[in-house]
Amino acid sequence: MTRAALLVLADGRFPAGGHAHSGGAEAAVKAGRITGAESLEAFCRGRLHTAGLVAAALAAAAAAGADPALLDAAADARTPSPALRATARRLGRQLMRAARATWPSGELDAVARQFPKGAHQPVVLGLTARAAGLGPADAAYCAVYESVSGPATAVVRLLSLDPFEATAALARLAPELDRVADRAVTSAAAVPAEGVDALPAASAPLLEIGAEVHAAWPVRLFAS
Repeated sequence: MTRAALLVLADGRFPAGGHAHSGGAEAAVKAGRITGAESLEAFCRGRLHTAGLVAAALAAAAAAGADPALLDAAADARTPSPALRATARRLGRQLMRAARATWPSGELDAVARQFPKGAHQPVVLGLTARAAGLGPADAAYCAVYESVSGPATAVVRLLSLDPFEATAALARLAPELDRVADRAVTSAAAVPAEGVDALPAASAPLLEIGAEVHAAWPVRLFAS
């Protein structure tokens, strides 16, 4: 394992398509739920402990070698919004393309054939980490960081928020990222004995509702 691979995978410039998505922040800005750095931090905290936790656990389980098809079905069951399911698969397909070019792997090739329209992004993230020689904890950390960094970057653009303030908000969340990643890895470790029901199913109704509303907008800056 080379830990430097984690830096490559977590880098926002990795061509996985995440830059085109706000993680629900665009809808939250329009609804008035994000107006500045303080409300951005609150939004990211909520996203971290719900969608971020679920994504991290799926990624950790995939990195540990759990069946990708079972994990993908578990991701579907934990994503009520059709818009979010479509986004997750679109991002998974883009990440798969980048992963296969960067860390060629027979396992990635097999999953790409199995899911030609894309598997859920957290599942592909875990498989990518595995192909890069990384472990479940690395995959979980990538997922939790993505869950908050995407919205923070989007809000800088949407509100012309001072990027220093956005970055400071992420830094204040760092201890919680550690705790969520640890919880995700613990739940993933239970999958071989208990199945995918061991994975968390934390819900975020406002993210789901916001995604459906956002998908119907005729004009938007971000895809989701």
